[in-house]
Amino acid sequence: MYPNQNRFGGYAQTSGAVFDEGLRKHMLRVYNYMGLGLVVTGLVAFIVGTTPALYVPIFSTPLKWVVMLAPLAFVFIFSFKMHSMSASAAQMTFWAFSAVMGLSLASVFLVFTGASIARTFFIAATMFGAMSLFGYTTKRDLSKMGSFLIMGLIGVMIASVVNIFLGSTALQFAVSVIGIIVFVGLTAYDTQNIKEQFADNYDQESQQKLAVSGALSLYLNFVNIFQLLLNFTGQREG
Repeated sequence: MYPNQNRFGGYAQTSGAVFDEGLRKHMLRVYNYMGLGLVVTGLVAFIVGTTPALYVPIFSTPLKWVVMLAPLAFVFIFSFKMHSMSASAAQMTFWAFSAVMGLSLASVFLVFTGASIARTFFIAATMFGAMSLFGYTTKRDLSKMGSFLIMGLIGVMIASVVNIFLGSTALQFAVSVIGIIVFVGLTAYDTQNIKEQFADNYDQESQQKLAVSGALSLYLNFVNIFQLLLNFTGQREG
C-alpha cells in the first residue's frame, strides 16, 4: 500500500499504481487550467493592445490604474475566499482573473515589438518548463528553499514599489535579475508543493479547487518571469 499524507494531516492508503495515475491526472488538470488561463490572457492582451479603439480609452486615462491594480484585487480574493468558494466559482474567478491580467498586459504590445514579445514568451516557457519538471521529479525537499524564496519575493515587491518613485535604472536591473531568480525557484517549489498536496481521498470538488489553486500559483510565476525577462529581451517599438 502507498501511504500519502495530505495537507490536513490525514493519510490515504492506496496502491502505488492507482495513486500515481491519480497524481498524473491531477497535475495534467493543473497544467491545463494554467495553459488555458495563459491563452485567455494572451488573446485579451493581443486584441486590446493592437486595437486603438480599445487601448486608447484605457491607457490614456486614469482607467489604466484600475486595469493595472485589478489583478492584485483578484489575488486577494483568491487568498481569502478560495476555501469558501465552490469549485465552479473558483474556476470562473480564475478565468475572469486571466482576462483582467490580459487587459493589464496589453500595454506590452504598445511598448515592445511583436517579435520580441514572442521570443521572450518562448524563453520564459522554456525556463518555466525546465524548473517545473525539476520540481515534479526531484527527490529533494524544497520546502526550506521556499522560505528564502518568499523572503526574496517580499524584497522584490518592496524594491519595485520604491523604484516607482526613484526611477533608478540600476535598481530596476537588480529587481529584474533577482525577480527572475525568485520566480524560477518558486516554479520548482510550487510544483513540488502541488504534487505533495494531492491525495486521492479528496472528493471531486476539493480536487478541482486544489487544481485551480495550483494553476494560479504556476500561472503567476510564469507571468512574472515573462514580464521581468522583457526588460532584457524585449525590443522597444520605434
